[in-house]
Amino acid sequence: MTSNIRRLVRVLELTLAVWTVVVIALIAAIMLYSRTDRAQSADVIVVLGAGLQGRDRPGPALVRRTAQGAELWRQGLAQQIICTGGYGPGKTRSEADACASLLRDQGVPGDVILLEERSRSTEENAIYTLEAMQANGWQTALVVSDGYHLLRANWIFSRAGIENFTSPADAPSFLNLLSSTLREVVAFHWLAFKTVFNIPVTYVAVL
Repeated sequence: MTSNIRRLVRVLELTLAVWTVVVIALIAAIMLYSRTDRAQSADVIVVLGAGLQGRDRPGPALVRRTAQGAELWRQGLAQQIICTGGYGPGKTRSEADACASLLRDQGVPGDVILLEERSRSTEENAIYTLEAMQANGWQTALVVSDGYHLLRANWIFSRAGIENFTSPADAPSFLNLLSSTLREVVAFHWLAFKTVFNIPVTYVAVL
């Protein structure tokens, strides 16, 4: 092995070691952030959407998130709720509409629920939520999602110019939590990459 190849191998080994440390630190940050409920009074509660199941039924993640949003509303932390989430592939119902139906089933009046049905990603959640908040003169948002999602959601909403506080839904199963946390790590890599290179893409299907 020539000296140039040895140097290249050492650089690759160092890069891999640094990247491994970064990933471990990111996982730790995601998990630590997910454990704290930062709920406080705000102008509006924002329930982040999640994919629907067969026959356009809400999946477990959306059920968890909506239940938490309804509880925060009952506590009086905000008078209005925005349900976010557009139409998934092959779906005839938006995630926001499914969220609103769940909220009404839990006693939340329909006239306090606002639908944001255009978004396909967390970044688009923030973009279209900001439009709705500006239209209604709202300044602060109480963002509800699964705990593993909230660190990235907080970053995205803050970058969009929304002062936000976060509140986690009940934790999913261990396997769901594990796979979702790993997905968050990939999503953070993409978000950092697109931010550094100023890539104007707000939706990637696999993320």
